[in-house]
Amino acid sequence: MELRQLRYFVAVAEELNFGRAAERLLIAGPSLSQQIKALERDLGVRLFDRDRRSVSLTPAGSALLPHVRALLERADDVGRRAKQLAGSEAVRLGYANWLPTDLAARASAVARLHVDAWIAPSHTQAARVADGSLDLAVCWVRTEDLRRQGLRSRLLGADLLYAVSTGDDTGPVRAEDTAVLLDDDTTSWLSWNLYAERLVADTGARAVRISDGGVTGSGFFDHVRRCRGPVVNCPKGQTAPLPPDLVKRPVLGPEVYWTWSLVWRADEVRGTVLAVVDALTEGVGDLGLHRSDVWLPDGDPYKR
Repeated sequence: MELRQLRYFVAVAEELNFGRAAERLLIAGPSLSQQIKALERDLGVRLFDRDRRSVSLTPAGSALLPHVRALLERADDVGRRAKQLAGSEAVRLGYANWLPTDLAARASAVARLHVDAWIAPSHTQAARVADGSLDLAVCWVRTEDLRRQGLRSRLLGADLLYAVSTGDDTGPVRAEDTAVLLDDDTTSWLSWNLYAERLVADTGARAVRISDGGVTGSGFFDHVRRCRGPVVNCPKGQTAPLPPDLVKRPVLGPEVYWTWSLVWRADEVRGTVLAVVDALTEGVGDLGLHRSDVWLPDGDPYKR
């Protein structure tokens, strides 16, 4: 049973004519008839007596009509209240690098979303949510970070990492045969370094220490050329155009994933914020992260 079907029932009850009701509802007559039959089937009662010349409410239909009208009025009131809340209170969201492409469309139905212009590292954005500077953030986070900062999270996205190398071999490379960059600037690269160190320890990949911020961008490509071997990319550099002298190579044994969490305060009680959480994460699922050939670091909230 759907609200849409209940609205159809009220229209037919008021018009007592399927043709006029269909015109009022801007739908086809046969479709309206099918929806009324489906509603009757779901309710287990016949709502209308109908023949070729007339339509009338059954006793059950007459008894249910005022209750259905009251239910639809309450549903409309909920919609009006939600719009009022969405218009009066902006939900502040920060991010590290990545946002879902349909972010605005998903959030607009429940709240007015303000995306913070300051793009900061994952650990910084999580801390801003914890201290109240933001309501939500899209970032990489560990279970221990959530617990320590009083946060909750849901999976929002995941990047399959790949390797970049010189030459023209685009075939897969094993994780143990790759290099992983770690930057000395822990203020900017804390989250990546924690992730990369775990990747090195778990897979046998080679750690390469750098101090120039070349984890992404043109600096990353320069390090690939110097390493003379496949280097795992950082998810913050997924969109950087690849120079013609470099190639992407899939990483296997295992496949290496980076997760993006939507985080909020564990004690959050505002309905608009929680409604945005639900709207943004609805239908995301596990994104294939629970396969046996997938690597996630220990402490990742979505690792099984």
